Order: sequence, then structure tokens, then C-alpha cells
Amino acid sequence: MQRRTLIHTALASLAGGLSALTAFAQNQWPTGKAITYLVPFPAGGTTDVLGRLIGQKLGPALSTTVVIDNKGGAGGSVGSEIASRAAPDGYTMLGGTISSHAINVSLYPKIGYDPQKSFAPVTLIGTNPVVLVVNQASPYKTLKDVLEASKAKSGGLSSASAGTGTSQHLALELLAYKSGVKFTHIPYKGSGPAMQDVIGGQVDMMFDTTVVAGPHIQSGKLRAIAVTSSKRLASMPDVPTVAESGVPGLKDFEVVSWQAIFVPAGTPAPIVDRLHKEIRTILAQPDMQEKLKGFGMEPADMTTAQIAAFQKAEVDKWAQVIKAANIKAE
Repeated sequence: MQRRTLIHTALASLAGGLSALTAFAQNQWPTGKAITYLVPFPAGGTTDVLGRLIGQKLGPALSTTVVIDNKGGAGGSVGSEIASRAAPDGYTMLGGTISSHAINVSLYPKIGYDPQKSFAPVTLIGTNPVVLVVNQASPYKTLKDVLEASKAKSGGLSSASAGTGTSQHLALELLAYKSGVKFTHIPYKGSGPAMQDVIGGQVDMMFDTTVVAGPHIQSGKLRAIAVTSSKRLASMPDVPTVAESGVPGLKDFEVVSWQAIFVPAGTPAPIVDRLHKEIRTILAQPDMQEKLKGFGMEPADMTTAQIAAFQKAEVDKWAQVIKAANIKAE
């Protein structure tokens, strides 16, 4: 009887200690120290734009400052590896994407981190298709125009991307694989510089997210050829889907990019929960919903467990696509 009492006492003490630890984590974080929001791409791209919008609101919500730190390279792998090695104390966040956290692990021989084991998911910001664009002065007005021109040109038309393994690159490779038409892939270290070269006419075309391409389409600098969603976008109702092109082999063509926020694995659950709650509140605000939809993004609302399951499914899906298309990192 005495032994049972001692066990119960010990368990009660342990529970109390854990409760105290949880309370400590909730009450002592953040202390006012700046939080680094690491963006694994250069400034100007989708992940950077979203990070700055969220950071502007998250800082005041936590009574601290959120500092954006751009670390581009290798389709988001360089910055993600840096983030994976950061202290799991709630002061480092990472803007993860379909490339950094689903594609790269199958594309590169070694990326220096595990997209699932090295991080804890915080928020899925949203999903969005990519859109094929050309310079406004380009002679190509339809996807058939693009494919025919690429067939006729030695090496095919040139197509920029934010880097090898990004959704822009994978969309191009899928188009080449399914249509049987060759293209010349030109990887950059981010969407910003890639898009500028398409606008400037140095590169023939580019797949990019509606977040980045949308404003340039609206301003008349770019012409939208096709979107990679299964249905036309409400924000671009006149732009056909790739599947609508009528080209054999493209009836089931679909590429949907996504943006999420992660923290290093081992970050205390109370901190992850607080970040999830605050960012979810920010994303639900009318002005943020309007911005996301204006970008052509479909806002998402998942629990952290649902995000983890979604990410695993994406890792498995793209592993199959990369193997089937025999895509290699450059």
C-alpha cells in the first residue's frame, strides 16, 4: 500500500513538473528577443512576399520583432539546412515550400536535412497553381504555339525557374515529359531575377506562382499562357488550364505549389501551438484572406498533425514523379 502511494506521489510530482515546464514555456516565450523568419529564397519571390506579410503582423502579436533573413540556393535547400540546425527555442522559423519540403529530398543526392524529421510543421499558409508566362511582346499566345515553337528550335525554348527542383522546374519537366517536347531549363537563385529576365526578353518563358507572376500579368509586362490547376482560376478566368490545351497526354496535367511555416524539430510544443494559433488568426483576417485570394492562392486551415500527413503524401507523390520522369538535379 505504501509502495502504491509512493508511485502515485511520484507520478503526481512528475505531472506537476511537466505542467510547470509547459507554463514556463508559455509564459517566458517570447522574451522580446527578435524572431528570425528564414526565407530559403532571394527577396521578391512567393515565400519572401508571404513571409513579410505575416511577419509584419506576427511581431506585434507576440510583442517582439520578426526579422526576415533570405538564404537562397539549391531550390530552398541551403536555407532549410541552416534552419534545421538552429536552436529549437522558438526564435527561428522557416518558410517552407513544395520544393524545400517535398521535392528536393528525391531530387538531390544529399540535402543536409530531412524535410519531415528535421522540422515541426506550424502552419500551411495556402496552395496555388503555377502559371506559364511569356513576355508581352512574345509571338506565343497559346500552349500549342509554345510547344510547336519549342519543337522547331534546337534545344527547345528556354524556360527560367527559381531553381532546380522548384515547382516551376517540376512543372516544366512534367510538360516536357507528357508532351514529348524538349525545353532548355535555366535555373536561377529565386523567382525575382528569373522573372526579370523573362520580362526583359532574355528567356523565352517561365512557370511561376500566381503570387509572383500575377502583378506582372496585370501590368501588361507578361502574357499568361496557361495555369496548371485542374480548373480555371477565379483571379484569371480568361486563362485556360494546361489540360484545356487539347494536346494529347496533358488531360490530367496538374501542378499545385504550396507554402508552409516550419520550426526546427524539438521546438517545445507550447511554442509550436502558440505560433500556430497566432499565425492562423493572422491568416484568417479579411485583409490577409483578400491578399491570398488576390495572389491566386487557396487559403488552407489544417492542424499541425494534418500538415504533417499532407507533407508526407507530397513527399511520396513527387518521389514517384521524379523517378518516372527521370529528373536529375543540375
